Amino acid sequence: MKLNKKNILMFLAVLGPGIITANVDNDAGGITTYSVAGAQFGYSLLWTLIPITVALVVVQEMVARMGIVTGKTLADLIREQFGAKITFYLMVSLLIADLGNTVAEFAGWAASMELFGVNKYISVPIGAFLVWWLVVKGTYRIVEKIFLFSCTIFITYIISAFMAAPPWVQVLTETVKPTFDMKPSYLMMLIGVVGTTIAPWMQFYLQSAVVEKNLKVEDYKASRWDVIVGCLMTDVVAFFIIVACGATLYAHGIKINDAADAAKALEPLAGKYASTLFAIGLANASLFAASILPLATAYYVCEGMGWESGIDHDFKSAPQFMWLYTGLIVIGALIILIPNAPLIAIMLISQVVNGVMLPFVLVFMLLLINNKDLMGEYINTKTFNRIAWTTVIVMVVLTLALVGTSVV
Repeated sequence: MKLNKKNILMFLAVLGPGIITANVDNDAGGITTYSVAGAQFGYSLLWTLIPITVALVVVQEMVARMGIVTGKTLADLIREQFGAKITFYLMVSLLIADLGNTVAEFAGWAASMELFGVNKYISVPIGAFLVWWLVVKGTYRIVEKIFLFSCTIFITYIISAFMAAPPWVQVLTETVKPTFDMKPSYLMMLIGVVGTTIAPWMQFYLQSAVVEKNLKVEDYKASRWDVIVGCLMTDVVAFFIIVACGATLYAHGIKINDAADAAKALEPLAGKYASTLFAIGLANASLFAASILPLATAYYVCEGMGWESGIDHDFKSAPQFMWLYTGLIVIGALIILIPNAPLIAIMLISQVVNGVMLPFVLVFMLLLINNKDLMGEYINTKTFNRIAWTTVIVMVVLTLALVGTSVV
């Protein structure tokens, strides 16, 4: 796409679905994974972000293209091409996984607010109401603008990394020089870093957002750039999270369990402002994802079942969509407020279900996008298919490995 005024305006017009979907990937779980990776292994996992970015671009571009060309969501296409029974079981499995993911986001929100002295019994109800009110009372255009603004707050991690003053020559060297360690802890973290990148819900949400935004074939090139920019943004943020924790926590031998620990530990090493910025980033990421994950779930369940869906609807015109979104938020928030709730078990179960479902979703996507009756001239090229199937195989192997190590 040539960089002229017309193309820039077209890009700005379609901007949103790709950038929002990719950035939500840096949610509470993702930030925790990158923080622990940096704290435990320094910069040795930075190289993985290069193939991760390629894989993310390939998968996200395919669903955006399907949404534009067919005008249908991924759940719609799966139901039409593979039948209602398969779709039903797929939707139920993803619903269970996303409930666990929603709980994880509210856990991240509660932890970040406690760093600022706000009790979870205050922060969680307020956060839950805000994300509910935004989607139920807002329009697609308003919600998208707020989500795009939330994406910009991830810059706090970039600033935190620079305040940590890392050895940039070593950082850049380890970014382009792959290193391996056969220790189980390293392998588990390698799988975790890769496994946080492509989640089933992302594919459904992105295609639904493209369809709801009513993008057409003439918007395809601009939409593709929206996806690419989003994928680059999310992995740039991941890069700087690892760098910030590697330059401080790893350098001083400090162990952490989650992103909130990282924010607290940064203060004496990189200064109060770096710690505060890290905590702000965690709060934003958690609340941002707590909005998107239930929304994505409501989209694909309703679309899979053939019910009305969309932010521009209300409780009268799309009751299943609105009640499902509301229910996920209420249940997710209430679980966090239960004393001694088994949060780790809930997160583990959701991770395992995500891992089991991801290969199926990726295969469905590739079968659909290579269906000439659906896609016409916009099917994958041979070269793109080779890249896509290689990505699928690698993701399947790593995801199964992640599931295996999680269960053991």
